[in-house]
Amino acid sequence: MLNILWFIIWGLLWAMYFALDGFDLGIGMLFPFFAKSDQDKRAMLESIGPVWDANEVWLITAGGATFAAFPITYAYMFSFLYLPLMLILYGLIIRAVCLEFRYKVNNPTIVSLLEFGFFLGSLLPALLLGVAFGNIFQGLPIDQNGYHGNLITLLNPFGLITGILFVVAFLLHGSIWLSFRTEGDINLRAKSLARKLWFITLFFAVLFLVSAYFVTNLYNNYFSMPYLLIVPVLCVLGLLGAGFFIYSSEIMAFLSSAICIIFLTFTGVGGLYPNLIPSSINNAFSLSAFNSSSSQYTLAVMTIVVIIFVPIVLFYKFWTYKTFSYKIKEGKEEGY
Repeated sequence: MLNILWFIIWGLLWAMYFALDGFDLGIGMLFPFFAKSDQDKRAMLESIGPVWDANEVWLITAGGATFAAFPITYAYMFSFLYLPLMLILYGLIIRAVCLEFRYKVNNPTIVSLLEFGFFLGSLLPALLLGVAFGNIFQGLPIDQNGYHGNLITLLNPFGLITGILFVVAFLLHGSIWLSFRTEGDINLRAKSLARKLWFITLFFAVLFLVSAYFVTNLYNNYFSMPYLLIVPVLCVLGLLGAGFFIYSSEIMAFLSSAICIIFLTFTGVGGLYPNLIPSSINNAFSLSAFNSSSSQYTLAVMTIVVIIFVPIVLFYKFWTYKTFSYKIKEGKEEGY
């Protein structure tokens, strides 16, 4: 029972990271193309300034939970996917440095490098996390001799489709967040961009779902347990809601986009169960919630920790978002 619970928690932590840090990454990817002026750039940075670093804590938590609950999976994941995971890490470090120092230097050349670093440090994690999960969804070439692959083999069609889906979904999420936090011209342009990105996201979401039917086993659980279909249905409803509310309710559009990302993640996780890293060669070599988990005692202690501290974290996150949900005034000069 605890193995199943921690499999769900594992998926939830990744889903929360994608939903919360996703709009930060989206803002970073939009940064060099969307902003027309320095005031636009300040508004974009200020929109994520109070929350971006706290959002990344979910990534640390997801990694920590994988290490504690499924140490064998953690060890093999960082062995098999070492290069893309290191590129993701470097991207996040570059993004943090460039974001914090953007308005602390006056040299135009350095400023341009920092802006490009902010963009690159947002694009790399978004794309490579999608590629990594796309490959996990379709299974990695694992047998008794270990992993038979490299970065090039990870860049297969389905991996790239999933990577691009992550990128466009985060761009949509970021543009909706920007419309929620701003007013005036930048608000209207963010809404217009979000509507265009919605159609692109819809296209790649459909492409992902269709491709998954042919190259993965994700649908097996849904065919055998039809009640699980509520998960992809909620994902679709979230995406439809994001498109419907873009011009009528910014907060509802953002919440709908977050719901779409959360249940898109769970669509993949639900299809994986009980595997965490399936083998594309033979399922006997797959790493699952049962053959790669910690002891029942460890899982029980971790469950108690989660029950105590997760409500505190959620309350703090709610307070933070509520406190910094004000509209950024057009033409404002202070801040980032």
